[in-house]
Formats: sequence, C-alpha cells, structure tokens
Amino acid sequence: MQDALGSLGSTLREQEQVISRRQALAGGMTRAALEHRIRPGGPWRRLLPGVYMAQTGEPTVAQKEMAALLHAGPESVLTGPAALRALGVSVQEPATFDVLVPTSRRPTSVAFVAIHRTARMPDAVTQKGRRSYALAPRALADTARRMTGLREVRALIGGAIQQRVCPLGALAFELGEGGRQHSALLRQVLDEAREGIRSAAEGELRDLIERAGLPVPMFNPRLRTADGVFIACPDAWWADAGVAVEIDSREWHLSPADWEETMRRHDAMIRHGILLLHFSPARVRREPTVVAATIADALSAGRARPPLPVIAHPASS
Repeated sequence: MQDALGSLGSTLREQEQVISRRQALAGGMTRAALEHRIRPGGPWRRLLPGVYMAQTGEPTVAQKEMAALLHAGPESVLTGPAALRALGVSVQEPATFDVLVPTSRRPTSVAFVAIHRTARMPDAVTQKGRRSYALAPRALADTARRMTGLREVRALIGGAIQQRVCPLGALAFELGEGGRQHSALLRQVLDEAREGIRSAAEGELRDLIERAGLPVPMFNPRLRTADGVFIACPDAWWADAGVAVEIDSREWHLSPADWEETMRRHDAMIRHGILLLHFSPARVRREPTVVAATIADALSAGRARPPLPVIAHPASS
C-alpha cells in the first residue's frame, strides 16, 4: 500500500499536481478516499470530468494544460496558442486549450478544453514533463485557421517570423499538408511574407499602396552601397526614386537601446541620400489618403534626381 501511495505522489509531482480518476485508483487510492478528497471544501478540486487537482485555489496554465491532456487521453497533443506559449511565442494566455486527438478516439470538448480530432497527428512534438506540444509550424497554422481577422493573422505570423520561431518554408509546407479549409487568411499572409512583409503594420501599408494605385515597393530589403557596405533594412523601398518608408511602432522599441539603433539606421539612410518617410501604424489606418499623397510626392521628387547608387537585396525568409 505504501508503495502504491508513493507511486501516486510521484505521478502528482510529474503532472503538476493534476491526476485522472483512473490514475488515482490505479495508484492505490480507494473510491471512498477519492470522493472524500473532492468533496465540497475538501483538499482536492475537480477541474474536468474525471480529472482533479490535488490542491485548492485556481489552477495554473500548466495545470490546465495537464488536465486537458488527461481529459483527451493517450496520444493527445496541445496545439494552438498553448503550444505557441510553450515555444516562447508572445501570445495571450489562452482561455481555451486546443488538443489534437486521433480520429479513432472520441473525447468531447468541455469547459476550457477544445478537442480537435485529426487524421494528421504531429509526427514530432515538444515535451515539458508529461505535457506534449505541437511544433511551431502546426501550432501557428492551427492558431491562424481559427482566427477571423486579417490583422490578427498578420500580427501572429509576422511576430513568429520576426522572433525566428518558424521558417517561412516550414509554415508553407504545413499549410499545404493541412488542406485549404479555413486557410484563406493564412494563405494571404504567407503570400505577403514571401514578398518580405514581416508585420501587421507592413501588411496594412501594402493594402494602402495597392488601393492608392502606387507602385508596389520591395519590403524589408537589405540596402547596400555599390561597393557592398550595408546601409539599412527599411520596411518599404522604391529603388527608382530612392524612397524608403519606415513604420515606426512603439511595439518594437521598448528600450532606449532599441530606439537608438533605429535612429542610427535612419541616419545611415539619410546620409546616403535616401528620402525617408515615417508613419505610425495608427496614421496608416486613420489617414490613408494623406499617407498615400505623401508617398506619391516623395516618389515624384526622388525620380526628378539621378538614381542613387544603392543596391537592394530581397528580404530572406
């Protein structure tokens, strides 16, 4: 009996103090003892049907994840925002935990658990203790497929690319493997990413440029002098006019060091004769006509002078 209780304690430690009814009984606990622990005011708390937390209070994210996997059963894998958070992607704490299960199994969605039956269970996963997470390409695709706004999909994919969490090619492969259902927004954002767009703000700038009938620029190119010296990597670049646009968002300048680096980059472009325009994301959204006219004027001014000796290389994926 003592060995069984020791095994039960080991299971609780490995599972964030979360356990299933089956595990508790297999670990030597009697049904009466279990019911006593989960009684109103008792030392344990029921999280999901047949899944308990061996303490009181609110469960942590890790405890909810463990409970979701125990509810979903063997071979289940966390995906979506929960998996992205585990991989270090900056996303909000999920209200619902998405779990992949094989099509042969039929657990149901309940409380904070969303079950997704699939014939494409991940071939590889990331492990944290007894918790299994889908890798970045699958987690990103699954998250984006459940989004309804273009801006939020752009922010998700742009953030992942900027944080170097997932190569663009790996995400494109995952999208191809997963089929077309609920993928229109993700496909659009991946097409934009192939053009060099790396953020939601840049995507909105591209929309503005197309609506205004302006020439489409290069996005995030690497600018160099004729002898190969690196200048900068602006958000948008019109080579024939020597015009660059920077979307100045406080989101990416959270420290004095970041801001100083931005100023150094801007100074470098100006020293090489580049006509540099600055717009905030809010201004792109709220004053599109003014932004478009400002770009058009700069393009006209830039084309009225000799071309700059600046070479642009496409953004790498």
